[in-house]
Amino acid sequence: MFSIFKPFIFSLDPETAHDFAINSLKINFLPKNIFQVENEELLETNLFNEILPNPVGLAAGFDKSAEVYNSLFKLGYGFVEVGTVTPKRQLGNPKPRVFRLEKDQALINRLGFNNHGSEIVSKRISENLPTGFLGINVGPNKDTKKKEEDYYLCLSRLYSLAGYLTINISSPNTEGLRDFHDQNSLEKLLTGINKIKREKNILKPIVVKLSPDINDTEISKIIELIMKYKIDGVIVSNTTDSNRENLSDTQKNEKGGLSGQPLKNLSTELIKKFYKDTKGKFQIIGVGGVDSGLSAFEKICAGASAVQLYTGMVYKGPGVVREMKKELISILKKENLKNISEAVGINT
Repeated sequence: MFSIFKPFIFSLDPETAHDFAINSLKINFLPKNIFQVENEELLETNLFNEILPNPVGLAAGFDKSAEVYNSLFKLGYGFVEVGTVTPKRQLGNPKPRVFRLEKDQALINRLGFNNHGSEIVSKRISENLPTGFLGINVGPNKDTKKKEEDYYLCLSRLYSLAGYLTINISSPNTEGLRDFHDQNSLEKLLTGINKIKREKNILKPIVVKLSPDINDTEISKIIELIMKYKIDGVIVSNTTDSNRENLSDTQKNEKGGLSGQPLKNLSTELIKKFYKDTKGKFQIIGVGGVDSGLSAFEKICAGASAVQLYTGMVYKGPGVVREMKKELISILKKENLKNISEAVGINT
């Protein structure tokens, strides 16, 4: 069905098409069993001590204000991450701010954390409890003076509604955000997060979403702090603001974060480095160029316990997860693996 509608959808401005998708999902008419596959028990996954039906999740950025997460679970996702949610409502950067690079199977966005704000999101989730494992991704408002305080506020307001919480320090579209990759800044942030965890008795898993543009010397420092402050995992990775030189599309030099196929190898290599250096002591969610069972399997073999996609769904439609699950099951049978968890890190 998506292939029939795709020419119409792609004739729309990308943000208009996104709004159309959100409004369509609000209708929530498709039965869940359409997106189920045979032998899905082979894909059962343990993520942050939660048993999930499969390791394929939807990345933050699609359901920014937590409007359609339960409809997304029906599409077959093993977990869904909403956000990025900021303390106050935020309109984001001026339009146009999303660009399709069709020749490269990629997107560039400079949205700037547009969302309805933590109060509305909190109320919305509390009135429509998640039917699956829900991650909530949080970040600071653009005009805030002390960014770390915004993380603490969002954690305090949203933790009770989340399966896990993501600290987003990696979007290239909020000035100064990536400064938190610096060892001193990250240590200060994680110290504050642990203080909030103790004060509020927060037991939910907390993960940090990282930039793909970090260098090897930064990796060891980040790992050291993740271990020291007992953070439960990392998401590798967010969009890149580099990696443009081999792209074909005329819009390749638009300012913003690049996602999709051009990010695939970059993020997979980074996953491999994190896994190799930690020996699986915390879990990794792999993101970047995931749009098939094979691309998901590559990231899992590199060390990811689970994967997320977004751009892949833009290009392949809502049925992409079903096809990915079928392909993953086929790969497992071919490789004589009894469960997807056996593949985690086997290529490191």
